[in-house]
Amino acid sequence: MRLGLKIAMVVVLVLAILIPLSMIRGTIAERQQYRQQAVDEVTRSYAGEQGIAGPVLVVPYREQVEVEERDAQGVLRKQVREVDRQWLFFPKTMQASGKVLPSIRKRGLHQVRVYEWQGDIDAVFDARLPAADPARPRKIGVPWLNIGIADVRGLVGAPTLRVAGNSMPILQGQKDRSGGGIHALLPESLVAGERIAFPVQFGFALRGTEALAIAPLADSNRIVLTSSWPHPQFNGDFLPRAHRIDAKGFHAEWDVSSLASNAQAQYREGGDAAMNKQKAAIGRDGAAVALPADAAVAIDKVGLSLVEPVNLYSKVDRASKYGLLFVLLTFVGFFMFETIKQLPIHPIQYALVGLALAIFFLLLLSLSEHIAFGWAYLAAAVACIGLIGFYVGNVLRSRARGLGFAAMLGLLYAALYGLLMSEDNALVLGAGLLFVVLAAIMVATRKVDWYQVASRIGTQSAPTSN
Repeated sequence: MRLGLKIAMVVVLVLAILIPLSMIRGTIAERQQYRQQAVDEVTRSYAGEQGIAGPVLVVPYREQVEVEERDAQGVLRKQVREVDRQWLFFPKTMQASGKVLPSIRKRGLHQVRVYEWQGDIDAVFDARLPAADPARPRKIGVPWLNIGIADVRGLVGAPTLRVAGNSMPILQGQKDRSGGGIHALLPESLVAGERIAFPVQFGFALRGTEALAIAPLADSNRIVLTSSWPHPQFNGDFLPRAHRIDAKGFHAEWDVSSLASNAQAQYREGGDAAMNKQKAAIGRDGAAVALPADAAVAIDKVGLSLVEPVNLYSKVDRASKYGLLFVLLTFVGFFMFETIKQLPIHPIQYALVGLALAIFFLLLLSLSEHIAFGWAYLAAAVACIGLIGFYVGNVLRSRARGLGFAAMLGLLYAALYGLLMSEDNALVLGAGLLFVVLAAIMVATRKVDWYQVASRIGTQSAPTSN
């Protein structure tokens, strides 16, 4: 049957249009990689995603222990050995506060969000040393404070550290601990008695790129951050207890207790300020997979990111996923005119209109890198609708039909824009759009006798005898 061949031809053309659509989606992914390369370049010269873990008090001590060892004859004998050990003490309370000052760094076409956190950390230590065992004499060494920082290159100027009211010199790195950060040696008098109690004030300016995280290591943690950036994303393991977001920026407050967090235990296991590591690996079957012995331990965190109000690449990628639907609906409209109105349309004409629909997404991608996404969408849609309306008016031999086709495409593009702007309702809106389109086709063809149409097409295509 000629009708069956025509349907098969339309299906083949729809599948063929998938090739340029997939190439355009590949271009979108490539541009996303370029954007990530821009972020990496800024990170190398500025600072990466930041995190702070601390302060943590470390008290080393040397203890005499009795062990059993075999001598040269293999006889077990008791020996006294000195063993170096240390205690970790976390603050009783900690308050981290300050302003996060955002700015933009440009690399080519791409904008990278950076910030400078002008912060203060006030902590209070209040703990007791474990009771001494007369049978195991011990000697306490020089204590120190560790403060983990994910990328110490982000420190601006000279930070200040005051312990028990006295200014302390700050040294590079965390003492006896991997991971970036700083430390300060403390007077032995602070840990001379059974009770350890003193305040710590740490003032600093810390630069970073896009994201910031703070580990709630104290028994009671209060974090207060303000910024002029109006599009924050609160992430990590704890959402703010209270926050305000408006056109002037945001203000967020967290209150986290050690009863609700495993940060202290994770820190003891080796977790540090680079808090973007996996907590566990998951296999293909969904079961947990053991991490390598040298894998970094994740640590609970309070986090925020300075996000873009419109991620143009994700929106263009989402739009391109509807490309096949646009082509299919347009070809269905062509097919209806051809079969019902007896207007022959050549496969090349189908293909040209399909390519024009595919080019819309390439135009949208290229324009949105230079102007606002909404204006880029409008410009690309107007260009493609105008071109297709002009062309279809000649193909269907009627300017009115061309205008009607252009109006139909305009409604489709408007509906797609609504889907892109409403991420939370995209599924229900998309399902509703498909239902409306299918209902319109069914209503428009409800009185069509497809057997008669097929017979008429077969008669028209049959050869005439002389």
